[in-house]
Amino acid sequence: MVMARPLHEELKQSKPFAEIEEELHVSIARTAALLERAVAKQLRPHGLTPTQYNVLRILRGAGPAGLCRNELGERLVTPVPDVTRLLDRMADQKLIARQRSDEDRRLVRTYLTPKGLELVNLLDEDMRSGHRARLCEFSREDMKRLVDALAELRDKA
Repeated sequence: MVMARPLHEELKQSKPFAEIEEELHVSIARTAALLERAVAKQLRPHGLTPTQYNVLRILRGAGPAGLCRNELGERLVTPVPDVTRLLDRMADQKLIARQRSDEDRRLVRTYLTPKGLELVNLLDEDMRSGHRARLCEFSREDMKRLVDALAELRDKA
């Protein structure tokens, strides 16, 4: 593996970080932003944002029962301030459909449409290939250690 340049140089800072904790925090945020940008570029030709893709994957996993807006919002990788507007845009694209419950009129369930399911299924291999290409320098053991370390960090956040 090629030695990467220090984060402070990448960010064009004149001196290194004073504390390793600050450098780690900024490094995680910077890495997440760059990976998110790469995923956004990969999804753009399909007319999707990473958050919309996340919704499609969540709803596919939920199956035919679908999810209500709050359940869906809680499962998003990156929370958004207005889930309703996000779902409105996806409904306009015919990727999802919503149905009000007969038992409780306040409850609206969200489902994948056939078009949404077809799109998320179509993207599976392309997205996996992109993830593999971006992370190809890491061994499976290194990836597992990093996944575990980040899980510990999230538990404490």
